[in-house]
Amino acid sequence: MTAMSNRAKLGVVVASAVLLGSVAAGYVAVAAEPASAPPPATGDQALTLAPGPRLLAITDRHLSTVATADPAGSRTVSGLECLRVYAAAGTGVCLKPETAWSYQMVVLDAALRQTRAISVPGLPNRARVSASGRMVSWTTFVGGDSYTSSGFSTRSGILDTRTGTTVASLEEFAITRDGRGYRNADVNYWGVTFTADDNRFYATMATGGRRYLVRGDLAARTVETLKDNVECPSLSPDGTRLAFKEAIGADPAKGWRLSVLDLATMRVTATAETRSVDDQAAWLDSGKLAYTLRRDDGQPDVWSVPADGSGAATLAIPGAESPSPLT
Repeated sequence: MTAMSNRAKLGVVVASAVLLGSVAAGYVAVAAEPASAPPPATGDQALTLAPGPRLLAITDRHLSTVATADPAGSRTVSGLECLRVYAAAGTGVCLKPETAWSYQMVVLDAALRQTRAISVPGLPNRARVSASGRMVSWTTFVGGDSYTSSGFSTRSGILDTRTGTTVASLEEFAITRDGRGYRNADVNYWGVTFTADDNRFYATMATGGRRYLVRGDLAARTVETLKDNVECPSLSPDGTRLAFKEAIGADPAKGWRLSVLDLATMRVTATAETRSVDDQAAWLDSGKLAYTLRRDDGQPDVWSVPADGSGAATLAIPGAESPSPLT
């Protein structure tokens, strides 16, 4: 059998993305594109994940950093290829190609040295590191689950970098939905974000055609639902708010509004970004969010917007995606 061409591969993945519908279809297609050579670095220092006044992102599928004070300015670019990236406290997670059709979750130290690698199923979609650098999570699109009409669903895993304990899929956890125990074969998770204690976390759970914000407990291996129509949560640095994408009219086919949930009052505030944001936003600081939007030609840009609903969205890092503050 002859090898499938890149164009044919892309066609297969694009067709799958159409079936997947509202869940990051554009990103799935981009993940299947052949890798390009790393762009020339315009910075004069080696890229590092050490905490500092810089933003980490992906430029042409390669790690890059820019100064927080001048994100549109010169950038330092690494030769390391990643489809999703995030870093905190000198620990990074990179979802990268392993072979033409397989991917790895790689844990990096501050000097980009690989400390762990796990083969993961499907196409990379989300990645996170806890504020301490101890916990990492990832989400991929997978195929073959019989309960899905499209044939595609998600898998989310978690790794404790200190102990090596690995949760291959959150679907193993016991569920409490609306105060009662719940089980269903169609349960999916995506978009994990960790609390400061490195045990609890928030994520999206989908089942029965609905999407819920869930709070999880790693030690107890449980999750409980908190609110409907909350996707891709991202916990604020002070732990009091969650940035998330809210499906317009509870229908992802209509797009998503980047919003913020106050965990004390459960009040939702829509940000000034009115375009559809299909991303897990990152908190640049206690008051500003960063996220990826794609142009009509499919190329990404990182934008930022105040978290309190004021101001306006502004272009932060042209030609980049998967932003992460190096805190």
